[in-house]
Amino acid sequence: MEKVALLRCEEYDVDLIEKKLREGFQLLGGDSFLRQLIPENSRVLLKPNLLSVEGAGSPVITHYAVFEAVIRIIKEYSSDITFGDSPGFGDPRKAAEKSGLMEVANKYGVKFDDFRETVHVKLDESILCKSWDVAKAAYESDVLITLPKLKTHAMAYFTGAVKNQFGCISGTQKASWHTRMPDANNFCKMLLDLNTVVKTSFAILDGIVAMEGNGPRNGQPHKMDTIIMGKSISAVDSVGVRLIGYDNPLDTPVLKEVADHKWGTVLPKDIQVLGETIDTMKARNFKLSRTGGSFYFKSPAVTKFLAKMLAPNPVLIPDKCIGCKRCQEVCPETPKVISMVKTGDKFNPTWDMSRCIRCFCCQELCPVGAIETKHSTIGKILGHNKR
Repeated sequence: MEKVALLRCEEYDVDLIEKKLREGFQLLGGDSFLRQLIPENSRVLLKPNLLSVEGAGSPVITHYAVFEAVIRIIKEYSSDITFGDSPGFGDPRKAAEKSGLMEVANKYGVKFDDFRETVHVKLDESILCKSWDVAKAAYESDVLITLPKLKTHAMAYFTGAVKNQFGCISGTQKASWHTRMPDANNFCKMLLDLNTVVKTSFAILDGIVAMEGNGPRNGQPHKMDTIIMGKSISAVDSVGVRLIGYDNPLDTPVLKEVADHKWGTVLPKDIQVLGETIDTMKARNFKLSRTGGSFYFKSPAVTKFLAKMLAPNPVLIPDKCIGCKRCQEVCPETPKVISMVKTGDKFNPTWDMSRCIRCFCCQELCPVGAIETKHSTIGKILGHNKR
């Protein structure tokens, strides 16, 4: 049975967070657990969520206080610590600086890697993807500790410990992966292979303030007072999705693929939750970006057809749009699915939905939250927009 520590932490105070994390590690096995996790002379990589260039304390990214508390503990077991990420849009160093993480790292002598240097890797025993170009720092680390943010996600429903490693793919290459994996289930299979490549070792999920609604960037903060930690990143995510309203973790694409391919631990019966209980920590009235479940038929063609009909579409909120064209820039398709049409004194995006792969990069990286995802009429009729 996989062990996951579920902790109550009500504010971003670094001393309090450090205390809670130490309690979590004690629940998981204490000093002997940490020494097994981080053998002597290990090269440790901390992988926060730096989705884009965001201000310190933003609910979009891993909080700098969580980052500092983790460093304080890990420094007792390794003197070789690096952190890094590759945002979907923007310069990695600027993202690290604006988030407050770089200041913390400099304080403790933690190195920064922008993930631009990559290595080519073959994964023979893969679920789907055998050939990879991943961040060298992530691949060559001995211990990769992922520090995700608990958030909704338009494509994957939920983004947590498993999906956070998509940042180990250099920013310029992310678009090609979205194009190659337009189907959410295949995209999630790819994420499992990616985590196998970089050998993700441990997860500490920041849900003190989570994000609900139009995530992963333009949703609303939702105070959950929660930290979740464990060696099994799928078990950590399983606890996370149950806290926000997916009573069956298999209703989310990533965790369904984990279970289908026996990649990790997902089902509640196989997870021992230590510390707090899920019932006492469940969020109230949490706004999901997508409801759970999918339609599956024997005919792949039928499944693909219905999935396209039922999937939500990107929709513009004209009053919010500033005409910056970022949505067009980040669209992974060639030629672009998005065209910019002049309306009055600014340009607004329009989508060619016959070619849109529904990767929602446009929604994810819009700097002002001017794009939302909405279900088609048939999707609403069949109950996919009931939450």
